[in-house]
Amino acid sequence: MRWIAACAALLLASTLQASEPVRIAAASDLRYALDEILAVYRQAHPDAAIDVIYGSSGKMTTQIINGAPYDIFFSADIAFPRQLQERGMTVTEPAVYALGRIVLWSNSLDTSQLSLADLTDPRIRRIAIAQPSHAPYGQRAQEALQAAGVWEAVQPKLVFGENIAHTAQMTQSGAAQVGIIALSLARFPDLARHGYTLIDDALHNPLTQGYVVTRRGADKPAALEFAEFMATGPAHEIMRRYGFLMPGEQEP
Repeated sequence: MRWIAACAALLLASTLQASEPVRIAAASDLRYALDEILAVYRQAHPDAAIDVIYGSSGKMTTQIINGAPYDIFFSADIAFPRQLQERGMTVTEPAVYALGRIVLWSNSLDTSQLSLADLTDPRIRRIAIAQPSHAPYGQRAQEALQAAGVWEAVQPKLVFGENIAHTAQMTQSGAAQVGIIALSLARFPDLARHGYTLIDDALHNPLTQGYVVTRRGADKPAALEFAEFMATGPAHEIMRRYGFLMPGEQEP
């Protein structure tokens, strides 16, 4: 009887977990693209229950390690999903879902005419980047500024966003005159009214973005199903519109 009761408890726990919403931790550069992808997905799966939290990839990795209840993790840097895999916290191999890019963007200046060297101009007093210690887009911004030889000169001007969406928000609000933000955010209609300069990707390490399904998502077929949907044509079409390159694609 005890064995039967134990099996029934396990079955009940598994059923309850499978019926819970799929919880996604996603890098904030995906905020607009993933929202659109989810809207398309829900048209075909109207009963799908999916919750998304956006933030910095480094912080979300720490949260997952500490037990945060996420089923899928879409990171802006595949290095973070690999860290989770090394800890035995995933049920899928880390897979590339996109390549990101960084741009110079401003709400008040014509950044289509700016270069990284122009950021040393004393008329530019505040420059926003994401926090390099935990945000991949901030790390790549720092690498680009260092490669351009202006990192030391612009450091006193830097203000830091918690993640790349916060960095874009700071720049849009005027808290910074210029921001180094994700191309995917600069393509969002509210921001796309202003120009941008694409930063040469030779100046920084690639923004190879990867995902995994966590151990928590192992018993949720819907988690695996949505992860697979990200590799379909409709999802790729939306991602390309926001400036992402798909795995294996070259810059047009």
